[in-house]
Amino acid sequence: MKLSVLNVAYPFAPVREDTAGGAEQVLLLLDAALVRSGHRSFVIACEGSSVKGELFKTGKIEKAIDEDSRRRAHREYSEAIEKVLSEREIDVIHMHGLDFESYLPGGDRPVLVTLHLPPGWYKELNVKRPGTYFNCVSLSQARGAPPGLKLLPEIENGVPVKRLFANVSRRRFVMSIGRICPEKGFHLAMDAARALNIPFLLAGDLFGYDSHEKYFRKEIKPRLGHNCRFLGPVGFDRKRRLLSAARCVIIPSLVPETSSLAAMEALSCGTPVVANDIGALSDIVENGKTGFLVRDSEEMKCAIAMARDISSDVCRAKAEERFSSDIMTSRYIALYERLVKGSG
Repeated sequence: MKLSVLNVAYPFAPVREDTAGGAEQVLLLLDAALVRSGHRSFVIACEGSSVKGELFKTGKIEKAIDEDSRRRAHREYSEAIEKVLSEREIDVIHMHGLDFESYLPGGDRPVLVTLHLPPGWYKELNVKRPGTYFNCVSLSQARGAPPGLKLLPEIENGVPVKRLFANVSRRRFVMSIGRICPEKGFHLAMDAARALNIPFLLAGDLFGYDSHEKYFRKEIKPRLGHNCRFLGPVGFDRKRRLLSAARCVIIPSLVPETSSLAAMEALSCGTPVVANDIGALSDIVENGKTGFLVRDSEEMKCAIAMARDISSDVCRAKAEERFSSDIMTSRYIALYERLVKGSG
């Protein structure tokens, strides 16, 4: 069955390889898999995006993301969706944004909404539109869904495991990667590295939300120095080299993660993960085998010191067994087919 799939990105993050966002990376992998499999892929995303299928671009992201910019973006997205549906034969729509309800199209064409974030963060999940389906990206996330929300079976995220392999020797530094925002807790990783006198690198995007910028000014910037650097966004090749060379990747999240591409990518590179024992991180990291799950700063420091003893080969083997993007994309494509046939 040849499909025509419209993926709709979150309006405020470009879909490209250097975007530090799980939803954007999953969408990018789905788009590439659809094209590679001979399906037709259409993507709605903001300016600056780059995909394999046909891209329908909306406006440039403004630095300050406020209510006015949100309203403008939602209006542009509604218009873009209407344009695609009027000009292309679309079988199924796949929505990835936290604010999906603001531009959810009418009609009864199958719409799949993947909840990439904790269900409680969504403004409205009780939508009345027929043909609208929801799925989660981990079992731990699905457990936190509100009662009454009908969920399709979860599809665990994946990463391009084989592409992430790099023949790079491990070096004496640690790092974190992701969106720079309060709930990621990166300042905790910085403090742990400083206490151990180990160089620390932070890579990722700083978006124009007031709370994100305040966090960077108050918690991240004062901690930067000769032994602690902020790299900003990094492309795929540089990310692969950094992840492969790090002693470990630290994921000090303060809220339950629904998934963690950073952890999956690190393991694919043969690098152990030190993570707070919370949310889906507890399902991704095998304590003592592929890294360490910690509960406080003292445990984090001990885990960083012990990370040198974790086998790179074991990390890679576990990643290939569990976190391959091929598994994820094949499951989504099979789900698209079921939805089109009316058997979601």
